[in-house]
Amino acid sequence: MTDLFAPQKPAAPLAERLRPQSLDEIIGQAHLLGAGKPLRLAFESGKPHSMILWGPPGSGKTTLARLMARVFEAEFIALSAVLSGVKDIRDAIERAQRVLQQSGRHTILFVDEVHRFNKAQQDAFLPYVEQGLITFIGATTENPSFEVNRALLSRSQVYALSPLSEEELKLLFERACQSGLPKLHFSEEARNLLTTFADGDARRLLNLLEQANIAAETEGVREIDVDYLRNILSRSMCQFDKGGDEFYDQISALHKSIRGSSPDAALYWMCRMLDGGTDPLYIGRRLIRAATEDIGLADPRALTITLDACHAYERLGSPEGELALAQAALYLACAPKSNAAYLAYKKARALVEHDQSRRVPIHLRNAPTKLMKDMDFGKNYRYAHDEPEAYAAGENYFPDDMPPTDFYQPTAYGLEAKIAEKLTHLRQLDAQAKKHNQKK
Repeated sequence: MTDLFAPQKPAAPLAERLRPQSLDEIIGQAHLLGAGKPLRLAFESGKPHSMILWGPPGSGKTTLARLMARVFEAEFIALSAVLSGVKDIRDAIERAQRVLQQSGRHTILFVDEVHRFNKAQQDAFLPYVEQGLITFIGATTENPSFEVNRALLSRSQVYALSPLSEEELKLLFERACQSGLPKLHFSEEARNLLTTFADGDARRLLNLLEQANIAAETEGVREIDVDYLRNILSRSMCQFDKGGDEFYDQISALHKSIRGSSPDAALYWMCRMLDGGTDPLYIGRRLIRAATEDIGLADPRALTITLDACHAYERLGSPEGELALAQAALYLACAPKSNAAYLAYKKARALVEHDQSRRVPIHLRNAPTKLMKDMDFGKNYRYAHDEPEAYAAGENYFPDDMPPTDFYQPTAYGLEAKIAEKLTHLRQLDAQAKKHNQKK
C-alpha cells in the first residue's frame, strides 16, 4: 500500500532527465565524436585514458565523463574543485583503492573546474594516475596550457569541446520538446529567442525550457509565443536590462556600435548590460567575437587586448575588472575594421565541407623515417628561408589537383593595407617565376 503522506522524491531537472545515455545521443562535438574521430576512438578502444576536457559551460564535459564510466564499467567518482580540498582527494583515492580490492573495478575520477585546484592539489593526483589506480578526467573552461600543471597535462590527452551551434541547439530543442515537454508548442520566434539566449550552452537552454514549462503548466497554457516567453522569463531577461529592452537586442547594439566605430555608444550599451546584471565574462566573449569578426588583421592587437581584458577580469572580479573590459570595448570601437579574415574562414570552411578529400602533395609531406624518404616524401621541397626574400616564388602549397584559391582578400585599412601590399608583391614574384619556368 502506498503511503500518501510519505515525502515524494523530487523530479530530476530536465537537463538531467535528458542527459545522453550513449555517444549517439550526444548533440554536438562531431569533431571529437564522429566516426574515426579522437574521442570516438577512445571509447571504442576499450582502454580508458586520462584526459582534460576543455570547453565552455553546457558543452557536454560531465556527460562525456559519465558515459566513459558506463562504457568501461568503471566506478565513477566526481569532485568539484570549487568545493573540494586535499581531504576530499584523499577520500576519493581511498574509495578507488577499496573498490579495486573488493570488486576489481577500475575508477574514473572526474574533477570539474580542475583549473581551480592549486598546484599542490593537482600534484596529489599524479602518483595514482601513474600507478593506474585511477583514470583522471578533468573538466575546465580555461585554457589548460595555463591553468593545469605541466606534469598532470603531460599525462593527459586534451580534448577541446565547442559551444553548440544554433542548429545543434535547435536539434536539442526538438528533442526536449518531444520527450520532456510534449504538451507545449513553441512559435518559431519563441524558439529562436531561446536558442539565441542559450548562447551555445545546452544546459542553459534546457533550464530555460523547464522554466517555461513550469509557468505554462501553472497557467494552463499550451501555445508559447515570443510575448508570453518574454513575460514568463522576465526575471531571467530583465536581470540583463532594467529598462525593459531585450537582452539580445543590447548585445546586438554593443556589437554593432563597435563595428560602426562608435566608442561612446559601445561603452553605453556595455554599461547598460553591466547595470542590469549581465555576466561580465559573457560580454568579454562577445568582445572577442567582435575582435575576430570585425577587426581581424586590420589590427591584430585587438584580439590580444580583449583576451587580456577577460583575463584581468578573471583575476580582479567586479567592479575592478570591469574597467579592463571597458578599455577593450573602447579599443575595439576605435580600431580599423576588417572582416576579411572572417570571410576568408567562411569560404575555406564551405569549400572543405563540400570538396573531396585531397591528398597532401609529396613535396609537402614530412619524412621522419628512411622508408618515407625512399618514397620521395618531402623531395623537391623548397625551404623558404633559403630563397630570395625568404619566399619560394612559384611554389604550390595546395593539393596537386586543386587550383590555388584566393580565400583571403585583405582590405585597405590598418595593418591589412600593408599585408595587401606584401601579398601583391609575392604574387608578382610568383608570376615572374611561372614565366621563367615556361621559357625552360
